[in-house]
Order: sequence, then structure tokens, then C-alpha cells
Amino acid sequence: MFSTGQLIFAILFFIAFVIAIAYQYRKDLKIHKLHYKGTVWILIAFVGFIALIAAVKFIFM
Repeated sequence: MFSTGQLIFAILFFIAFVIAIAYQYRKDLKIHKLHYKGTVWILIAFVGFIALIAAVKFIFM
């Protein structure tokens, strides 16, 4: 389906992309901690809401 060259390119691109994302995240970590305090509670509330919807679906169906 894919040639050897395409697979090598895809693997190298993925590795470079992950390294670039990790580098940028580490670079901006101090700013994220300053501006995005408390966002973990929003994530917990969102996951809880989705779990509640799933529970209601399985209880009443």
C-alpha cells in the first residue's frame, strides 16, 4: 500500500512532530501555569458530565 520511502518519511515526520510539540510545551509551561489555573476542575466536570449521560443512557435503556 505504501512504499518504503513513504513509511520512513511518515515515521520520521511523526517523531519530529512529537519532539517539536514537547519542546514547545516545556517552553510555555510557566505561562500555562500562570494563566490556566484551575482548568483541571473543568476537565473533571466535563468527564463527569459525559459519565453521567452514559450512566443515564444505560440505566433507562
